[in-house]
Amino acid sequence: MRNFEFYNPVKISFGKGQIAKLSSLIPSDANVLLTYGGGSIKSNGIYDQVMNALKGYNISEFSGIEANPHYETLMKAVDLVKDKKIDFLLAVGGGSVLDGTKFIAAAALYEGSDPWDLLLHRRTVKASNAIPLGTVLTLPATGSEMNGTAVVTRWETKDKMAFDSVHVMPKFSILDPEVVFSLPVRQVSNGIVDAYIHVMEQYLTYPVNAPVQDRFAESLLLTLIEEGPKVLANRSDYDAASNLMWAATMALNGLIGVGVPQDWASHMIGHELTAFCGLDHGQSLCVVLPGIMHLKRRNKEEKLLQYGQRVWNITEGATDEKIDVIIEKTVNFFESVGVKTKLADYGVGVEIIPRIIDRFKTRGITAIGERGDLTLEEIGKVLELRLK
Repeated sequence: MRNFEFYNPVKISFGKGQIAKLSSLIPSDANVLLTYGGGSIKSNGIYDQVMNALKGYNISEFSGIEANPHYETLMKAVDLVKDKKIDFLLAVGGGSVLDGTKFIAAAALYEGSDPWDLLLHRRTVKASNAIPLGTVLTLPATGSEMNGTAVVTRWETKDKMAFDSVHVMPKFSILDPEVVFSLPVRQVSNGIVDAYIHVMEQYLTYPVNAPVQDRFAESLLLTLIEEGPKVLANRSDYDAASNLMWAATMALNGLIGVGVPQDWASHMIGHELTAFCGLDHGQSLCVVLPGIMHLKRRNKEEKLLQYGQRVWNITEGATDEKIDVIIEKTVNFFESVGVKTKLADYGVGVEIIPRIIDRFKTRGITAIGERGDLTLEEIGKVLELRLK
């Protein structure tokens, strides 16, 4: 196992009725900006629960944060934060709202000329401060409720990029599984596979003798395989919704990724598919990961076989035969929860491949993955494998 530091200060309030605790979590004299998306929180009653819990607070609102939140939209919120002298942000929504609010929190106090530098120059430009924020999660998927990472899209240039800072880790996150009951099927499906692939990015690399992380990751994958379909089959199943929500949170709160190599190639390629072609985040990941599993089967052989044995009970056959079945099982799971896995399923053809490769070239990226050896040529091959 590699050396690591682990720090996660996010307070989780989990279960029914936890939104009512907001007044005990936000300072009573705070000047609060409530951020949310397209308005579903008003139709499903969550908005009313939040406002009732915060009676007497000074609250401003900013709505319209998109799926894959747009930098251009978020900068309008930054202007509002400065104008209203906001000193606490409350994000109510799924991962996109939470990610967008993290950017707002950092950008509002950024001292440079353009907050986009936090994403464009992620490795060298870091947020030195941020406005405190809390979250009310409405969609289990991204794990953004318990980490300091966010992904933002610059619509003008079709760039989708990430940044991270300990300063944007939520002070608290409220997780009420009942919010899952009213979610559209598409969002639930995307959430299941998003969480699954978050685990895979941290797990499906190469062994470093880290059995705690491996077993924890495998338990999350098994939970998603077992509980995800239950949620889709019975939207009122509170226990299944609880297990899905907590698995999605634990998939990306940092715990299973400490001391082990991490990949994230599926995300880097998937972000470009979303930016250029408009695929949902979960859809893009389900397209890319099977291609990487196939192309990099030698690099990932030990962990692929471990994954196959421990998660799918695949123990017989020659190595490549087993790996083929493992990939098939993974693809079948994605499809079984309603997410297609080929570019043709989304009307995307071979023409997207050079655009994505050129985007990596423009950013000076020559190779990605846990070993830094998934080359631009191989990225093209991964996408070719997933055409149809």
